[in-house]
Amino acid sequence: MIDHIGIHPSSMETSRRFYGAALKALAIVEVMEVRPEETGGYHGIGYGAGSKPFFWLSSDSRSARQDVSGSAGLHIAFAAESRTAVDAFYAAAIAQGGRDNGPPGLRPHYHPAYYAAFVLDPDGVNVEAVCHKPD
Repeated sequence: MIDHIGIHPSSMETSRRFYGAALKALAIVEVMEVRPEETGGYHGIGYGAGSKPFFWLSSDSRSARQDVSGSAGLHIAFAAESRTAVDAFYAAAIAQGGRDNGPPGLRPHYHPAYYAAFVLDPDGVNVEAVCHKPD
């Protein structure tokens, strides 16, 4: 089981706007921020569906690795409670500069009720919202 996952965006503020809007449609919101002045360099923004963050945007001014070339090929899927939430995620992500990578719809090649949408975030990460419930 994964406790949490994090990515290093090229722009914290651009990604904060993108994920803030897109994940809100899935009832996932910003629950914590750790600022560089508190940590000596690390900046983290944590998102969760309660008080515990499980998805992080992070940067570390102490780290030499600030490029995002490793984001190509990365795929993150978030669970959605309904097909309507998948649709709302897609609309919000596109409105915040996300690029279409598969509009909302059924993907029966996975299973008959697999309803998902895919967008590329500002750094090219393939972000999915998926509902496994039948309509």
